Amino acid sequence: MNIARASIEKPILTWLVILGCLFGGLWGFASLGRLEDPAFTIKQAVISTSYPGASAEQVAREVSEPLESAIQKMGEVKTIKSVNQPSSSIIEVEVKSIYDGEELPGIWTKLRAKVSDAARDLPSGVGEPRVNDGFGDVFGLYYAVTAPGYSDAEIYRLATWLRRELLAVEGVADVDLAGLPQEAIFIEPDLALLSTKNVPPQAVVGAVAQADSVAPAGSVDEDGHRTLIEAPDGSGTVSEISGLSIGVGGDILNLYDVAQVHRGRVEQPSMILRHNGQEAFSFGVAGLSTENIVEVGHRVDARLNVLFDEIPAGVELRPIYQQHVVVEEASNAFLINLAMSVAIVVAVLALFMGWRASIVVGATLLLTVVGTLFFMAVFAIEMERISLGALIIAMGMLVDNAIVVAEGMQIAMLGGQSSKQAADETAGKTQIPLLGATVIGIMAFAGIGLSPDATGEFMFSLFAVIGISLLLSWVLAITVTPLLGHYLFKRGTAGGAGAYDGPLFRAYATTLHAAIKARWLVVVGLIGITVVCFAGFGQIKQQFFPNSNTPLFFVHYKLPQGSTVHETSRDLAVIEKWLAQRDEVVSYTTYAGQGATRFMLTYSAEKPNPSYGHMIIRTHDITTIPALSADLEHFGRENLPQGEFRTRRLVFGPGGGDPIEVRVSGSDPAILRDLGQQVIEVMEATSPDILDARTNWREPELVVRPIYATDRAQSAGISRDDVAGALRFATKGTEGGVYREGERLIPITVRLPREANSHLRDQPVWSETGKHFLPIEQVIDGLGYEVQNTLVHRRDRVETLTVGADIPTERTAAEVFATIRSAVEAIDVPAGYSLEWGGEYESSTDAQQSLGKQLPLSLLIMVLISVLLFNAIKQPVIIWLLVPMSVNGVALGLLGTGLPFTFTALLGLLSLSGMLIKNGIVLVEEIDLVRAEGVELREAIVTACVSRLRPVVLAAATTILGMLPLLSDAFFVSMAVTIMGGLAFASVLTLIAAPVFYYLFFARSEARKIAKANMNEDAVPA
Repeated sequence: MNIARASIEKPILTWLVILGCLFGGLWGFASLGRLEDPAFTIKQAVISTSYPGASAEQVAREVSEPLESAIQKMGEVKTIKSVNQPSSSIIEVEVKSIYDGEELPGIWTKLRAKVSDAARDLPSGVGEPRVNDGFGDVFGLYYAVTAPGYSDAEIYRLATWLRRELLAVEGVADVDLAGLPQEAIFIEPDLALLSTKNVPPQAVVGAVAQADSVAPAGSVDEDGHRTLIEAPDGSGTVSEISGLSIGVGGDILNLYDVAQVHRGRVEQPSMILRHNGQEAFSFGVAGLSTENIVEVGHRVDARLNVLFDEIPAGVELRPIYQQHVVVEEASNAFLINLAMSVAIVVAVLALFMGWRASIVVGATLLLTVVGTLFFMAVFAIEMERISLGALIIAMGMLVDNAIVVAEGMQIAMLGGQSSKQAADETAGKTQIPLLGATVIGIMAFAGIGLSPDATGEFMFSLFAVIGISLLLSWVLAITVTPLLGHYLFKRGTAGGAGAYDGPLFRAYATTLHAAIKARWLVVVGLIGITVVCFAGFGQIKQQFFPNSNTPLFFVHYKLPQGSTVHETSRDLAVIEKWLAQRDEVVSYTTYAGQGATRFMLTYSAEKPNPSYGHMIIRTHDITTIPALSADLEHFGRENLPQGEFRTRRLVFGPGGGDPIEVRVSGSDPAILRDLGQQVIEVMEATSPDILDARTNWREPELVVRPIYATDRAQSAGISRDDVAGALRFATKGTEGGVYREGERLIPITVRLPREANSHLRDQPVWSETGKHFLPIEQVIDGLGYEVQNTLVHRRDRVETLTVGADIPTERTAAEVFATIRSAVEAIDVPAGYSLEWGGEYESSTDAQQSLGKQLPLSLLIMVLISVLLFNAIKQPVIIWLLVPMSVNGVALGLLGTGLPFTFTALLGLLSLSGMLIKNGIVLVEEIDLVRAEGVELREAIVTACVSRLRPVVLAAATTILGMLPLLSDAFFVSMAVTIMGGLAFASVLTLIAAPVFYYLFFARSEARKIAKANMNEDAVPA
C-alpha cells in the first residue's frame, strides 16, 4: 500500500507521529545540552621539564631532544613542538586527527610511560617531566576579582575559599585561579657580619630549610594500643623564623643577629593581572562535559549570590566572559530566527498557494524542526552555534518535500480526485525521487561532517543535524502532509479551469518554447555566464573562518626578549588609561607575562614570557570594534614604539597562529636567523600588506659568564658550583625551604639585601676547605659576555624558526598569501634546510585536504543514487550539468556585498548544490513521466516544467527569505548570502537550462523514434 494513502486511511498512526514529534521536540529542547561552540577535542598534551642553570640550547639538546626522540616512537603522534628557554623545556605533542576523544586517554597513558622511561637517562639536576593532558579544558565562566586594600595573604585565602565553594556546585568540573600575588619569605644576611664571623651562606640556608618541615616521628605501641608521635611544631611565623639559631664553629648565633627576615612579593612574578586598571586575580569555572553549561552557569551565579553576604566589603567580582549567558542568548536568538523563518515560509506559501497549503506545509516544517530537536537529544547532539545553524541551513531543503507533495495533491484534488487518490498518485510519483534527492542533499555535507580533523569534528553536528532533519522531512512529507491535505484541501470538479492557466505559467511556457527553439544560443549564453561568474569568483576574498560576533577583541604586546614583567605591565598601563576614556569600552583585562586562562574552546593563550603582554577588551557591540581597534592600534604604535603592538579579532572555529607564517628548519641557529631575516625582507618588499613581521625566536640576549680560574679556584677549594651559588645568592637568591600557611607553601629565599648595590665582581665566595670567604675575583678571570638564543623552538626534533606577520583588517590572509608566495618560495635555501608555510594557509589547506579525502566517496554515492533513480545515464548527466551554475549567483552575491568566501560559505555552496540537484531530479523525473504518457518531447518538456514551476519557485523563495534572519549573524552571513544569491540566480537558470539540456540530449532519439513510427505506418497496407 502507498504510504501516503495509508497515512489517510489509518490516521491514528500519523497522529502518533505528529504527537511524537511535537512532545518529543518539547522534551528535547528542554533536555538538550547547550554550548557556545561545538565540542572538539584538543588533541594536544604539554610536557614541562625544568633544568635549573642550563641555557636554552642546553635544554634543547639535553632535555627536549631525548624526550622528543622517545615520543616520536609513538605512531599516534602527528607533530612534536618544543619551546626551550633557560632552565625550562615545554614540549607540545599533537595526536593525529584520526584518533577521537575516546582514544586519547589511552594515548596519554602511553605518552606518560614513554616520557617516564626517557626521563631516567636525563642529566642530573633535571626535574621530573610533568605531562599535562588537560591542556584543552575550557573555563567558560571567567571572572576577575579585585580586592583593594587587602593583604596578599587575605587575597590568597579569599581565592582559595571561592574555589572551594564553587567546586561544590553541582556540574562544576574544575576552578582555575590565576594572577594571585606570589609571595616569599626573604632572609637577607649582612655580608660584612657573615664574613666577620665566618658564617657561610649555606649555614643560613640549612638553618631555615627545616624551619617548618614535616617529618615522621614514629609511634609507640603499649598494651596493644598504638600512639602516634608527631614532629615538633615548626616556626609558624616570620618572627619565629628570624629567631632560629645557627651553629658555626661551636658558637651559636640567632638569625636576626646576622640577617633581616621579612615577607614580601617576589621580584619577578610569572604574571601581573589587572581588571579595568585595578590589580586583580581571575578564576575560571569549567563545567562537566555531560552537563548543560547554561544550567551550570545559573547554579554558579546562584552560589555566588549566596556568597556575596560572606565576601568582605570592597571585594568585587567582575565577569570577563560568561559562556552560559552567551549560549542562552544564542538559543533565544535561534528561537526568534526559527520563528521568523517559519513565519516567512508560511506567508510566502499563503501568498502563492493559498492559506490552506501554507498551513499544511508550515505545520510539516514545524514538526520537522521540533522532531529534529527530539532526535538531537536522543543522540546527545548539543545545541550550539553549528547545530543551530544547521537547522537554518536545512530550512530551505526541509520545505521542498512538503511543497512538492502538497502542491501535487492540491492540483489533483482541484481536478476532481479524492484526497486518497491524490495522495496515492502524487506520492507514488515523487516519494522515491524525493528520497533519492534528500539522500543526495545529505551526502553533500558528508565530506565535512565525516572529516577526521579538528574542522570536521567542529562541524560534525552540521552533518548530523542536516541528515536527521532532511530524512525526517521526507518521512513527514509522505505521511503528515497528505493527512493534513486530506483535512484542509478542497476537492474540485473534473473539467474545471486548468491549474496552470495563469499568466505566469503561460509566460513561462512561452519563454521555454523560445529557449528550446534557440537552444544552441541558450547553451552558449549559459556557458558564457558561467565562465564570467567563475572568473568573478576568483576575485572574491578568501577567508578560513569568519570573525566572531562576540564583542571582544585582543591586544598582543611584545617587548624585546629579556624585558621584565614589570616593564611589560607598565607599558600596558598606558593603554589602560586610554581605554578608560572610551565610551564604547565596557571592560578590559590586562595580563603581563602570559595570556589568559582558556575561556573559549577556540582561544589559545601565548606561552609564558615576561616580555609578553595581553589584553581582553569588551565593547558594547561588535559594530564598534573595527573603529576602536584601529584607533587603539594607532595609539599603541605611536606611544609604545619600543614594543610590537597589534590588535586581533576573535575568530570562530579551530585554527590558530598568525595570518601569515613561514617556517624555516635546520641545524644551525645562525643560518636559521639569516633565512628568517631574508623571508621578512622579501615579504615586506613584495607586499605593503605585511605588518609587524617577526620571528618566534625573538631577539638574542646578552649573557654574563664568569671565567673560572681552574688552578687558583681548585687550590682554594672552590668549585664551579660554589661560584654559581655565590652569584645566585647575590642576585635571585637561594631557596631555603618553605613556610607553611594552611595549605599554602611559601618559599623561603636567602639572598643578598636589595640595598646592597655591589658589583658581581665584589661578591665573596665561601671556601669549604679553608672555612673562610674569598673575593670572587680571586677564583675567576673576569666576566665574559656572549649573545645567546634564549628562545629556541623545535618542530619534529629539528630547530625551526617561524616568521609571522599580520595583515590589514580589510585584507584576507589568502589575498596577501597569493601576493607573496612565489617570491618567498624563490628564496635560495641551503641544503639540509627547508622552508614551508604555516598560519591560516596551512590550517585551511589541511582542512581542505581532509575534506578532499571524504568528498570523492560522497560524490560517488551522490552520482550513484542519481543513476539508480533513473536507471539511465543521460538524466543524471543533465542534472549534474546544473551544478556548476550554482557558482553564478554566489559570485554575484559575495562580490556585491564585499563579503569573503569563508568556510561557512563553502557549506552554503554545498547546500546550494544539494538544492539544485534536488530540483533537477524532480524536474527531470516529471519530464520522464509525461513522456511515458506518449506526449511529444517538446510538449512533454514544457508541460512537465510548467507543472513544476511553482514548487521550484516557492522552494527557492522560501529558502531565500528564510535566510534573512542570518544576515545579522557574523558567523553565518557569508553562508546566507551564498545561498540567497546562488539559489535566486541558479533556480532561474535551472528552469531554463534543465529543459534545454534535456531536449538536446533526447532530441535525436526522439527523432529516430518518430521516423521509425512513420516507417511502420508506411509499411502497413491501406
